[in-house]
Amino acid sequence: VDLSGADLSNVNLTKANLSGANLSGANLRNVNLSSANLSFVNLSGADLTKADLSFVDLFCANLSLVNLSGVDLTKADLRYADLRGANLRGADLSNANLSGTNLRNVNLDGVIKRLKLN
Repeated sequence: VDLSGADLSNVNLTKANLSGANLSGANLRNVNLSSANLSFVNLSGADLTKADLSFVDLFCANLSLVNLSGVDLTKADLRYADLRGANLRGADLSNANLSGTNLRNVNLDGVIKRLKLN
């Protein structure tokens, strides 16, 4: 599925299966993706400001240069995701799994950090 550059702001995509989708550059501000399957998805350069990504599966996802400020990533599966250069300012990563995740040059200012690293 190619949704690159799409405006999906304020949409409810709870439990959606978007595995492998191309959402690069998409506007996903305030979107609800709680419990969604986003494994292997390309979100590079997307704006997910204040999105609900709680319990989401982002296994091996490309999140490079993504705006994730104020995002709820509670219990998210971010194993082996690429977050290089992402903005996670003020994000909630409570009990998120970041095992093998690339966090190079990530902005973690004000992040809630109850993390699961293995």
